[in-house]
Amino acid sequence: MSITERVGRAVESGQDVSEGLSVEWLGEVPYADALALQHEAVADRLAGRTPDRLLLLEHPAVITLGRSTDRSNLRDSEARLREMGVELFEVGRGGDVTYHAPGQLVGYPIIDLDALGRRDVHGHLRNLEAALIAALDELGLAARRVPGWTGVFVDPAGQSERPGRERKLASIGVGVRRWVTFHGFALNVTIDLSGFESIVPCGLRDVEMTSVAVETAREEGVPHLNPAWHAALDARVREVVGRCMQTHLARDDSR
Repeated sequence: MSITERVGRAVESGQDVSEGLSVEWLGEVPYADALALQHEAVADRLAGRTPDRLLLLEHPAVITLGRSTDRSNLRDSEARLREMGVELFEVGRGGDVTYHAPGQLVGYPIIDLDALGRRDVHGHLRNLEAALIAALDELGLAARRVPGWTGVFVDPAGQSERPGRERKLASIGVGVRRWVTFHGFALNVTIDLSGFESIVPCGLRDVEMTSVAVETAREEGVPHLNPAWHAALDARVREVVGRCMQTHLARDDSR
């Protein structure tokens, strides 16, 4: 089934659709296809053909380089990445280098900030962080912002262990075209974290990448490599994140 057909079925089925934000789960999508889909979605939103949307998906192994990327943060050569089956893309989002792979929940909000009266890109970033922090709280995992950095990190105040380095759960990098947003967030859920060894994630050398599975297992003593538990956790995180994004990103008609 093509990406367009998957999107059409998601919309037609009415899955997770609200007046403010349509949340669409697309499964695993190659990165090049997702880029094309975002450009199409932005054009549709600008033309008024579609409402605000959140595209939720996963990618096969891929490294993306944002507009602020320092190439020294790419630890493996492009030839070595090809040998490992990892694609490489330069993209028009903010931020530095990131890694995506199955088990990571990627979200691309296609939102008209002008229509919402929110011509504020930094405010959009903060709303994405707030939605992820709220979702993680509902999932029983304390998370927070770190001043000066974009993204979501484990809150050591809510953990039984307090390691020296910050532990990062989610990366965020956005693009905006005529006040319609694209690109978005990547939340590590059950992803194999060894893939991050090929980069300095987001250019933050003193940060450790972690995941919902690893942190939940750390606190609850569950076997975080159990496949059935992984599948259940992935589904639960998708549901909670989609709902929290609707709350934090959708139109507020009470204003």
